[in-house]
Amino acid sequence: MNPIDRPARAPRGGRPRHGRLRLGRLRLGRLRRSLLAALLAASLAAPVMGAARPAAVPAPDPGRLPPLTDASPATLARRYAATHDAVRAAQRMAAGHGDRRRASMLAGMADPARRFLSFDGRDGGRAVEVFGDLADAGTIAVVVPGADTNLDKYGLLRGGSMRLHAAIGGRSAVVAWLGYRTPSTLSLQSLTADLADAGVPALRAFVRELAAIKPGARVSLVCHSYGSVVCGRAASGLDVADLVLYGSAGVTAETAAGLRTRATVWAGVGAGDWISEVPNVRWRLPFATVGLGADPVSPGFGARVFPAGNGGHSDYLRAGSVALENIARIVSGGNPLPAGADG
Repeated sequence: MNPIDRPARAPRGGRPRHGRLRLGRLRLGRLRRSLLAALLAASLAAPVMGAARPAAVPAPDPGRLPPLTDASPATLARRYAATHDAVRAAQRMAAGHGDRRRASMLAGMADPARRFLSFDGRDGGRAVEVFGDLADAGTIAVVVPGADTNLDKYGLLRGGSMRLHAAIGGRSAVVAWLGYRTPSTLSLQSLTADLADAGVPALRAFVRELAAIKPGARVSLVCHSYGSVVCGRAASGLDVADLVLYGSAGVTAETAAGLRTRATVWAGVGAGDWISEVPNVRWRLPFATVGLGADPVSPGFGARVFPAGNGGHSDYLRAGSVALENIARIVSGGNPLPAGADG
C-alpha cells in the first residue's frame, strides 16, 4: 500500500488526532492538486509536441514476416536480408517526402552489416536489432526502451545496446527491442499503462519466439524507464531468467510478487536520475488510471536492488558506468558489484 493511501493511526501523544487528520488531508490535497496540475500541463503540451512526432514521416507497409523456425545462420541471414529491403524502401519514401534527416538515418540503418529481425518505419518506427551472433549466443539480453524512443532518436538505444553487448562479452547477443509506440515524456500517456498494454502482445510474442529458436539460451529483459511498465505488464508467463528494471517510476504492480513471474526481479536507480522525484501513486480518475504504482527500488516492493551509480536518467548504459557493469553481470547470471565497490 502506498504511504499516502494508508489509514491514519491514532496518535500516542502531542497533536490532537483531529488536527493531525486535518493536516494530513491538507497535504494530500496539495499533492493531488500538484500532480493533477502537472498532468493537465502535460496533456496540453502533448498535442503540440505530437505535431513534430516522427510518425509524420510516411513509410511503406513492410509486410508480414514469417515466424523464425530456427536460429541457424542461414535462416537468420534470410531474415536480415528481408528487413534490409524494408529499411531501404522506407529510406526511399522518406527521401521522396523531402525528409533528409530521416532518409540519412535510414541509410545508416540499411548498412548490410547491421542485423534487424524486424523493421517498420510507420508511426514513429519499430525496429528489432541484434548485436552479436544470435545463432551462437548462450546469453541474450532484450533491451526495452522508455519514453521518447523512436527512429529519430534511435541512436541512444543502439549505443546502449552495443555497449551492453561489449560488457557482457563471450557468447552473447543483445537485442534492441523498439517494438511498441513509446509515449512522449511530457504527456499524460507516460503516466498511464495504455501504451504499455498495447505493446505487451508484441513483446510476449517476440520473447516466446526467441525461446523457441534458442531453447538453451539464458534470456533476460532489460527494461528502462517506461519500458519497465511494458516488461512488468508482459512478465507473467514469460520464460526469462531476469527482469531488470532501471530508471523506473513503477510497473503498476505494488510488489515484485504481483508481477507473477518466475524471473528474478532486479531494480536500480541512479543517484542523479530525476525519476526518483515522480510520485509513486496509482489513482483511478474519471478519465484514466494515473500513476505507475510502487517504487521498484523501495524495500516493500521486494526486488533485488543493484547499485546504479550516480548517473542521470539516460546514463545507465553509458561506457564505464556502474549500472552498465552491474546489468552485464546480472544478465550473465552473476552478482552485481556491492555498493561502493566502484570506488
